[in-house]
Amino acid sequence: MSTRVRSYLSLAALALVLVAWALLLRPASLGGPVTYIIIRGSSMQPTYAAGDLVIVRQASEYRVGEVVAYRVPGGEIGAGHIVIHRIVGGDENGFTLRGDNNPSLDPWNPHASDIVGEAWVAAPGLGRILAALHQPLLLAAFAAAVMVAMVMAWKRSPRAPPSIGSRRRPTHARSSRGPRVPAQVDS
Repeated sequence: MSTRVRSYLSLAALALVLVAWALLLRPASLGGPVTYIIIRGSSMQPTYAAGDLVIVRQASEYRVGEVVAYRVPGGEIGAGHIVIHRIVGGDENGFTLRGDNNPSLDPWNPHASDIVGEAWVAAPGLGRILAALHQPLLLAAFAAAVMVAMVMAWKRSPRAPPSIGSRRRPTHARSSRGPRVPAQVDS
């Protein structure tokens, strides 16, 4: 496979990944359909443990039994904080929720407009790694490691030889004997 074809395939694969991210995994803060939640407590064990990453996505409706993330309604203690619990009931006053590991119901009754989304995908332990990357020193170390890896990969990549018919000519080491002159052939 030629280098040019490989380059086009790589660009097409990158474009496909970016489109998939934009459609499926773009965060709500960027106008996308999902929100990333890092589990901090034990209220949802055994479903989710502290340090798990849960991706929630918006839905048109929410039903009893679904795990959802919601913002604590305004005017309540903890207003604006995001809680991820299971819907156990509800009426015109809002949803009734409870953590899987909690004996009592949540003190809040959020409405559909307070719900950020339903649990879609969970990655055990990944939230711990992402939380660590929010530490400035670790983020700087990670960025430096990525830059070093990119420089090393760039220096290792071989240069492609000139293609047939190209005008580029290979460069040769110059000799100390002076300029090159074409050889004369006697016929």
